[in-house]
Amino acid sequence: MTTAPDRPDITHYASVEGRWNPAKDDSLTVSFYGTSSMLIKAGKSSLLVDGFFSRPAANKLLDGPIAPEPTVIDACLDRAGIDRLDGVVVVHSHYDHAFDSPLIARKFGVPLIGSASTANIGRGYGVSEDLLRTVADGEALSFGDFEVTFIETLHCPGDVSPGTIDEPLVPPATFEKWHSAECYTLLVRHDTGCVLIQASANFVPGKLDGITADVVYLGIGMLGKQDQTFRELYWQHLVRNTKARSVIPVHWDDFMTPLLDGPLLPQPYLMEDVVPSIDFALEQGKRDGVTVLLPTLWTPLAPLEGPVLDS
Repeated sequence: MTTAPDRPDITHYASVEGRWNPAKDDSLTVSFYGTSSMLIKAGKSSLLVDGFFSRPAANKLLDGPIAPEPTVIDACLDRAGIDRLDGVVVVHSHYDHAFDSPLIARKFGVPLIGSASTANIGRGYGVSEDLLRTVADGEALSFGDFEVTFIETLHCPGDVSPGTIDEPLVPPATFEKWHSAECYTLLVRHDTGCVLIQASANFVPGKLDGITADVVYLGIGMLGKQDQTFRELYWQHLVRNTKARSVIPVHWDDFMTPLLDGPLLPQPYLMEDVVPSIDFALEQGKRDGVTVLLPTLWTPLAPLEGPVLDS
């Protein structure tokens, strides 16, 4: 008797991982670490987005309180070659974005940047007040050769833990204590172009009017559970309206599996089937002349230099 798989097979998408043109000395590079965790570097500056390396297993989430694992965090930072940072940004305060971020900010003595709820997570982790940086909608922060603008957006439909965190969150705690709070789209500007990071699959109509981007890191988690109209509007607002040339789907992997064990696995069917979301992105990209490539784990890429296209 054949046992049905518990998650979709995405090995046939290996060809859409693609290859990117090499970074130049002045290139902005992005390294991907699963979910929406990534390192942005340009010149001597580097910014970690959503540092999430502990990735508690499903049984731990169900059994009760969870807490970051410093040894796992250190091993992942070492694997990533991260030995200095200028800041840690949290796009919203769910545990799969904010779980490890305060410890990493504290480790490097750099600002933890995000909402007031993210600041309360930092307080619960013992991050000093001088390192807690809250941002306003539309605020821009400079990091050496690049600038990041924080644009408030919406969490994808079906938020399992909405609301704000109004007092210090001290781990261990159950995962739903990490409420989403404000969500941000990140617009990263560099002399060579712009990168848009949208971790959660939702949009605010008109919010990105007038904004252009060369590359969009597009969150597709739970996108397959939405209807076709929602998906098309999402693509319209995030990709077509911004005139992006390339799309890199993120937040599709099973973040309850160890990152160091790699490769990334898709979410199990119990959570969602990511295949319709990937297929949708590929179909829209083909229609609009937009290159859609899955991210490469650990490897620094220069997305603004463009992908290597087959002739």
